[in-house]
Amino acid sequence: MPIEIRCPECDEAEAIRGSEDGEVVALTCDACGFEWSRDPSPRCRSCGGTDLFPAIAAIVEKGRGTQLSIVGTRVEYLCETCQVGTLARYFKNRPNPLMPDELPNAR
Repeated sequence: MPIEIRCPECDEAEAIRGSEDGEVVALTCDACGFEWSRDPSPRCRSCGGTDLFPAIAAIVEKGRGTQLSIVGTRVEYLCETCQVGTLARYFKNRPNPLMPDELPNAR
């Protein structure tokens, strides 16, 4: 899931440009001229914590007939506080990627 970045001043999402400044990303809104910085470290969306584990998650699509196929993988950061069950499921099935909670309709 891509991160949507919006200007905190005018809520613009398209006219945003950024550059790396060491460990921080410096952002500028071309619509209103507002400048701010963003720490690129991943954070939990639920608790805001930084104790995250990078897990390989499967991207699944409907193939032929009722067949479901893994068409790719992506990194999903799992919170060690909020997603204990998902982390346990990931470690139990390693080296296989984490399957999505909801699979595409196979009909």
